[in-house]
Amino acid sequence: MRNRSLFSVFFVTVLSTVLFSCSREDDPPATNPDDNWPSDSIRVLKGGLNFPWEIVWGKDEHLWLTERGGRVSRIDPRTGETLFNTTLDGVVARGEGGLLGMVQDPAFAQNGWIYFVHNYLEGDAYREKLVRYRFTGGALADAKVLLDNIPAANIHNGSRLVIVEGNPAVLYMTTGDAANTALAQQPGSLAGKVLRILLDGSVPGDNPVAGNYYWSLGHRNPQGLVWANNKLYASEHGPNIEDEINIIEKGRNYGWPSVNGPCDPGEQAFCDANQVKEPIWSSGASTVAACGLDYYGSDRIPGWKNSLLMTTLKNATLFRHQLNAEGTAIQSTEQLFRTRWGRLRDVCVSPAGRVYLCTSNGNNQDILVEISSLE
Repeated sequence: MRNRSLFSVFFVTVLSTVLFSCSREDDPPATNPDDNWPSDSIRVLKGGLNFPWEIVWGKDEHLWLTERGGRVSRIDPRTGETLFNTTLDGVVARGEGGLLGMVQDPAFAQNGWIYFVHNYLEGDAYREKLVRYRFTGGALADAKVLLDNIPAANIHNGSRLVIVEGNPAVLYMTTGDAANTALAQQPGSLAGKVLRILLDGSVPGDNPVAGNYYWSLGHRNPQGLVWANNKLYASEHGPNIEDEINIIEKGRNYGWPSVNGPCDPGEQAFCDANQVKEPIWSSGASTVAACGLDYYGSDRIPGWKNSLLMTTLKNATLFRHQLNAEGTAIQSTEQLFRTRWGRLRDVCVSPAGRVYLCTSNGNNQDILVEISSLE
């Protein structure tokens, strides 16, 4: 819906903010969303992709997609036709790195701004940066680096983006620990954090530490992020236990590497000393490779309203986490489409309540799936 907001304006429960992720683009369509739409309950909208990473429902009512090798595509959601694609300069794909998160500016219809996260080389050093482009004249132009020199590695790079409107609007960005676990607990490092950034790349004055981008710390590799119910939810990979869903709060510590999942007796001293915020869900004694995250606020698919939808790689399943009315706890979890399409990287919910999934199987055989109703 990771423009990063997740539901359309009529789903928003907060009057002063608008969120950006898949339906992370919130304007409702001007016409009936089912007009001239294929009648399939579930269909493969597009094939021939290679490690797609982010799906965004754009303010232009088209799907935007990133692929780890550096390609950006604009896709007609009715036909699956690619109307535009390009490869960003300077993207270096290594292991799990490359072109990752994407989000559109709240005023995209006027300014054409799109924000991307990608890995690059600084000399011999592998790094990550946040870059803003303008979509104009059928091309991406006017690249501006907003934040760079973020530690990166072949694994654990994050990175999802969400913009929350307000005065001013702010951008949240997840970063991984870049395979250096100690960085997650260091406020001076950009790794292993949820960062909070103004749209011009400057540091908000009300961040936890003056002049510091960090909003929360103690993260291993959060690869899902969505704003809903006036809350910021993040999904995060655990090591070999305890994948997590967290509610991200200002200045809070989420424990990594000293804490996995909820605070166990052996971790309690660290939790108490550092006021660790415990997850609202964890995978327990194994992992599912929790990845993309979006919010479902539509009536389109019965029983799904007020749920977090989460893709998984290792488990190759779409998880539906039913939230309580306040959005503070997960009441139940349902697993759907297990192994049907292979590894699932991201999920996006359109304003009309259609769900889009992309796979992460490689070999130019990845697909984009649309779910309009359950079969």
